[in-house]
Amino acid sequence: MANKYSDLIDQTFYFPQEGFEFEDNYLEFHGIPLIHLIEKYGTPFKVTYLPKIGTQIKRARNLFNRAMRSLGYAGKYHYCYCTKSNHFSYVLNEVLDQGVNLETSSAFDVDLIRKLYEKGKIDKTTTIVCNGFKPQRYLERIVGLINDGFENVIPVCDNKEEVDYYSAHVEGKCNLGIRVATEEEPNFEFYTSRLGIRAAEVVPFYEEKVKNNPKFKLKLLHFFVDTGIKDSLYYWGELRKALKIYCELWQHNEELHAINIGGGMPIRNSLGFEFDYKYMVREIVNNILVACEEADVPEPDIFTEFGKYTVGESTATVFSVLTQKQQNDSEMWYMIDGSLMTCLPDAWGIGERFVLLPINKWNNEYRRVNIGGLTCDNSDYYNSEIHESQVYLPIIDPTKEKEPLYLGFFHTGAYQDNISGYGGIKHCLIPSPKHILIDRDKEGNLVSTLYREEQSPESMLEILGY
Repeated sequence: MANKYSDLIDQTFYFPQEGFEFEDNYLEFHGIPLIHLIEKYGTPFKVTYLPKIGTQIKRARNLFNRAMRSLGYAGKYHYCYCTKSNHFSYVLNEVLDQGVNLETSSAFDVDLIRKLYEKGKIDKTTTIVCNGFKPQRYLERIVGLINDGFENVIPVCDNKEEVDYYSAHVEGKCNLGIRVATEEEPNFEFYTSRLGIRAAEVVPFYEEKVKNNPKFKLKLLHFFVDTGIKDSLYYWGELRKALKIYCELWQHNEELHAINIGGGMPIRNSLGFEFDYKYMVREIVNNILVACEEADVPEPDIFTEFGKYTVGESTATVFSVLTQKQQNDSEMWYMIDGSLMTCLPDAWGIGERFVLLPINKWNNEYRRVNIGGLTCDNSDYYNSEIHESQVYLPIIDPTKEKEPLYLGFFHTGAYQDNISGYGGIKHCLIPSPKHILIDRDKEGNLVSTLYREEQSPESMLEILGY
């Protein structure tokens, strides 16, 4: 009978697959022998494979550019990285090496732009798309960039009053974008996004506040689908609504030349993940082309703002199983040496699922388990995968096995540190784990660097006033 964990994987998925291989009885991630990192640094830790970031950007660019060429699309493609998905310098360094544009979401985001400029990572011709609702501090910083000669800053109007500030404080010309408020999916808790301007009010807003102001050049129309790009009636419907508004708006302003299809490309959250990137990109480009041809409007440049897609698949979070607890006849708990709530807040907050695989013991038999974190919170657990309402892992016997079971949660590079508040106060004072960066040298050899040690008790106590 085939009842080893390796048999379960072989029977359920195609394996090995991109990013995951098995070598000498241990799992490797992007060619990284994780057991060597465990032996060198101990657990828990996060590990980021930096070359994956550039690979993702190149892949998306190739998909869009090839689709545009094959369809005879006249507009250009612009890749934006939305910094909110991961603000760390090691990410921005990799991103900017690919010559991409940036998208901001807050006032301090603009301070980050200033730092990048000071370090020579960007110049004043870099396109900066400024999104989100904008309080006074954010508005001031955006205007500061424009007045200091950053010539391709595009504030995207989230409400109709926003332009009044630009009109009063911008010293020269000002590019503008307009965000359309999209309808949410039918099963959502409200009908229309709180962000953006109502679709029916976009053209009247332009006519009233933008058209006759000599400071403004409307360059971009933005729409954003919160659930991301996917092959659904909902997504295609929202895209076509936005294209209809774009074509109507172009009739009032022929300087309009770009559409920003906000909403990210999905990443793999299971070994069984299936998404036809080539088909989706071609269909997006074709939808824009057809809508413009029918309206006799020149096809626009296409902006995307991929955050999770850029950085998500570069990172893994690794734990050790400390012990097992049989709490009733059917529920076995594997207790890990960290907190799922604080390390992977998306798993707790929105039920996000990641690729979960053991690093070792693939030749052991398997069983259904629950994974428990170290906090005292009832919600600090993980017990289902995207393809299955359960988690199966190798059976362990701590009395006979010297090596503990090591678990990896993969593709955790986007939002987890930002939402959990890296380096701040964590539930039950469970520290942020150490973080390791992996790159390749000129010969292609792996090079590891300890980016940050595990958060110290002194740093937490200082924040708490002790």
